[in-house]
Amino acid sequence: MSFYSIHYAFCNNNSIFSWKKHYSHFLRGISCPKDCYLVQSPKKHCALTLLAQSDDGAVGGDASRGYTRRLSDALRERDIEAKKEREENERRKEEQERARMEKERKKHLLKEIPDETQAGTVDEYMYKEGVSEVLDSLDVDLIGLLPVKRRVREIAALLVIDKLRAKIGLDTAVPSLHMCFTGSPGTGKTTVAMRMGQILKKMGYCRQGHLVVATRDDLVGQYVGHTAPKTKEVIKKAMGGVLLIDEAYYLYNAANEKDYGVESIEILLNIMENNKDDLVVVLAGYEDKMNKFFSYIPGMKSRIGNHITFPDYEVDELVEIAKLMCKGLFYDIEPDAEVVLKEYLRKRMAMPYFSNARTVRNAVDRARMRAAVRIFNEKIASSSDGLVSRRELRILKPEDFVSAKELEARGETAIVE
Repeated sequence: MSFYSIHYAFCNNNSIFSWKKHYSHFLRGISCPKDCYLVQSPKKHCALTLLAQSDDGAVGGDASRGYTRRLSDALRERDIEAKKEREENERRKEEQERARMEKERKKHLLKEIPDETQAGTVDEYMYKEGVSEVLDSLDVDLIGLLPVKRRVREIAALLVIDKLRAKIGLDTAVPSLHMCFTGSPGTGKTTVAMRMGQILKKMGYCRQGHLVVATRDDLVGQYVGHTAPKTKEVIKKAMGGVLLIDEAYYLYNAANEKDYGVESIEILLNIMENNKDDLVVVLAGYEDKMNKFFSYIPGMKSRIGNHITFPDYEVDELVEIAKLMCKGLFYDIEPDAEVVLKEYLRKRMAMPYFSNARTVRNAVDRARMRAAVRIFNEKIASSSDGLVSRRELRILKPEDFVSAKELEARGETAIVE
């Protein structure tokens, strides 16, 4: 390729053309084609001499290929890239040196600490920090659920021992506290999540220890660009506490690849990894559906350190829950009424839409209403003096509860409690 053809293609692109004895009078600062080099020329008539180099290293090439750039820009970019590379190498060396020094410091510290050094007692942390109080309230507030309570105590034990280790300088790391609660509705998942938040706050693993409950509707938007702000807003509210996502498997819709729930999941995964010391995420739902959800999103399961299964209540436990609810409302259930309630619950457990403690709460609320109607009708009767005693206001009688016969008469698919 002659200098003339190169110069012609170059100058024509810039609406400039001049030619004289194989040399062009280039204006200083004119760009050169890609794969070409500008070199200072001692020629009298040329500010710059253009040489084109092909891919195989021979002089030549097509000047019309691709973009153009100035020599000064190319040199500046090269200097910037070299500087970045030097800075990255220096940063990597500094990190390696800091890691080495920290490792040496820990080794020295371990040698200096006698084995007989006392870090304190477990009871001191359990009572001083108030963890024991929260665990005791969990026993009072929740009937049964022994496997769940045992796992909560195990987590509390880990946190207490980590505190003792840190007290004498032993290395410790924040454990993965993200959890998955699986079980039927009404088995106490929300209550346990609330208590876990209180424990984590008392142990210093959460700033506030509050509980934020969310579902798909709270996290996923309806149009492009709507999901990220909604998810981030919920996360912002939950920071420093516990975020419970109920029925988390609805975040992912396997039938729709363009479903906006995927964006919400990606944000949650990032937060769970980078902010695990300031936010505990609890995913809740049915066990089979949660397992299927994890099969679609393996990154989510790997970030969950604690899987807790909530079993369904037995009928005797449900009666105890009803008595506990009534006690909190200053009601007393007569012994005969307990028998009616127990038969009702046994029948109700075999029917659709049964929700454990929620069904019990509905039964108690209906009994309270029936008791109010009973007392009202009795006191407005002409034979009554209209006075209501304290005992009458507190007692729930057998006729106040829906019986198993009434429930059976409504049909097997009756939704009304």
